[in-house]
Amino acid sequence: MFIQTETLTDENSLKFLPGRAVLGEGGELAFADADAAVRAPLAARLLQLEAVSAVTLGSDFITVTKTGDVDWQLIKPAIFGIIMEHFLAGKVMLEDAPADDGGTVAEILDLIESRIRPGIIEEGGDILFHGFADGVARLELVNKGLAAPAFSLQIRIENTLRHYVTAVTSVVFDSPAATPAAPAAALDLDDSETAAVYALLEGTINPQVAAHGGHIALIEVAAHIAYIRLEGGCQGCGMAAVTPKQGVEVAMLKEVPTTVEGSTERGGGASAAGKGLAPGGAAARRCS
Repeated sequence: MFIQTETLTDENSLKFLPGRAVLGEGGELAFADADAAVRAPLAARLLQLEAVSAVTLGSDFITVTKTGDVDWQLIKPAIFGIIMEHFLAGKVMLEDAPADDGGTVAEILDLIESRIRPGIIEEGGDILFHGFADGVARLELVNKGLAAPAFSLQIRIENTLRHYVTAVTSVVFDSPAATPAAPAAALDLDDSETAAVYALLEGTINPQVAAHGGHIALIEVAAHIAYIRLEGGCQGCGMAAVTPKQGVEVAMLKEVPTTVEGSTERGGGASAAGKGLAPGGAAARRCS
């Protein structure tokens, strides 16, 4: 998907156009903090970014307002990634209001503060409450140097909640809205194709690669070819030769169909990986 941007009179606000309906015709809701956006998961995730001060959901747009001391080039990739991940995952824009869960939410919050959070902090983490609906409590486990595996803590948290709060039937742990590293200065994120490729890498692909200790950096997008560099644990990995073609390239073609096959090389040891594609196939070139 392509996400376009539109500048507004206020230089600290930017309109993001995902090319599909957001709230639908005539709809518009503004949120000033994550607590106010408890029923709007996309707005809530955007407001988790420290540099974002407000979010407005419109008929076919998302307007994001940032703090004045941060440059748009530093936070646009994170915003692109969050918006893309939300739509590609098929998540709802507004969750239904629960019929009567005020008492249950109070129980959950009290239990988190009194029994769960102190232990998690001792383990090197923290816990955030995102919401409760239809028996499902949505939390986020923040890793600040956890001594124990995250999954074991998640099991412990869920068991505690289900034991003490009978209305809780299951617990879902949301992924943190991580801000990716600042893009290379040469990247033109005002170009829709470059922005779409960068958002796909940082919002969808790199979180999976990071689980294996690696990272994929976008060098540039030129003539519909994405040039990438494998970093971290990817270097020297036995799968490094096939990852650009069988992994990144396939995902890129699916979501950024205008990125087409080409045959070229870049200076500085860059290699044209993934040759031999049929005309019209996606091309992700690996820069070594």
